[in-house]
Amino acid sequence: MSRQDLFERILKSLHTCVLDDAEWPVVSSLVDEWCGSRGNSLILAEGTARGDVDVFFRRFCFRGQRRPDLEREYFEDYHLLDERLPRLRELPDGRVTPNSSLFTDGEKKTSVVFNEVMLRNGTRDGLNVRLDGPDGWRIVWATADPVEGAGWSSSQVVAIERFLPHLRQFARVRQVVVDARAQSASAVELLDSRSTGVIQLDRRGRVAAANDAALKLLRRDDGLSDRGGVLRAVVSAEDAELSRLLARALPFADGVGVSGSMLVSRARTSLRLELHVSPVDPRPPDERSSRMGALVLVVDPARRGAIHVGRVAAGLGLTPAESEVAASLARGTSIRDIAAATGRSVTTVRWHLRQICAKLGISRQSELVRLVMSLGDVPEARGSPTPLRTARSKPG
Repeated sequence: MSRQDLFERILKSLHTCVLDDAEWPVVSSLVDEWCGSRGNSLILAEGTARGDVDVFFRRFCFRGQRRPDLEREYFEDYHLLDERLPRLRELPDGRVTPNSSLFTDGEKKTSVVFNEVMLRNGTRDGLNVRLDGPDGWRIVWATADPVEGAGWSSSQVVAIERFLPHLRQFARVRQVVVDARAQSASAVELLDSRSTGVIQLDRRGRVAAANDAALKLLRRDDGLSDRGGVLRAVVSAEDAELSRLLARALPFADGVGVSGSMLVSRARTSLRLELHVSPVDPRPPDERSSRMGALVLVVDPARRGAIHVGRVAAGLGLTPAESEVAASLARGTSIRDIAAATGRSVTTVRWHLRQICAKLGISRQSELVRLVMSLGDVPEARGSPTPLRTARSKPG
């Protein structure tokens, strides 16, 4: 199997895992083969304090086998003793970091986690990555020791970095599925969701089914339409982007689609729709789902919490003026209207936008809007969100 074939198998398994957590060991096994690891772990959690972390997805897998015994042991007995966690939380988004560098020289002599747990499990020479997740989620992915005893090569690190954007997208789309209260449900059962619009596309890209929330949008041409059975965005520029997104997601001969997300403008409100497109793994021809090509999840931000300037400042590490500009852009306000409302010049507002992008390591206004919108559901009761440090996305 070629490297590209292996990577496509990883993406295909990730898409399946979005709707079925039981598929994660398959993903894990393929990723081990891709990066040359003896195992890996994935943790999705919410919360900032060590004793106040809500872990809602944890998978420790070795050689494609899930180890729930090690998951329980770590979180019940060792999580609060793990000296590396404060340093792990401070790592820049997406930086691949050796386990050993997260312990001090003194801790390497005395740490129970480093000297007993990690040595026994074969993870002491592994790698860690922290990713900024949606809505304040924390994504931590780690490898076990390398298969080759000579350590990690630069090509292995590059392979891991290529996988990370797809892992982040998996977490993003999975969150929408969970919000729809459809975890472990089939794609057909997803149509019962009332809080999220769900649209099924067949393998030709035509709308095969939609739930009530999606139908309301389509019937009113509220940002989206389905004239002729084809999913379209009302704004022409966004329609071209949507066409490209769907073309990448739909399966093709001997290949696998790629998931993605975008924002869609609406005529009746400045709040734009969030679209998450995920390919559907084709089933045997005798199953009905084999006709499905992609699943489109539509999130209306009006159902989310309000965009607070203070939350934007805390979550993104921006100044009050920058936060005001960022929040206004996320609400759909134009740069000219922001200038008029705040008494600033258009040039000044654009300067603030450039400063924001430079701070966050992004290059597009749409990326900023996605970041601001991702702060909308962070619970106030847990305190201010940890400032995000977002790296510029790498191509997958």
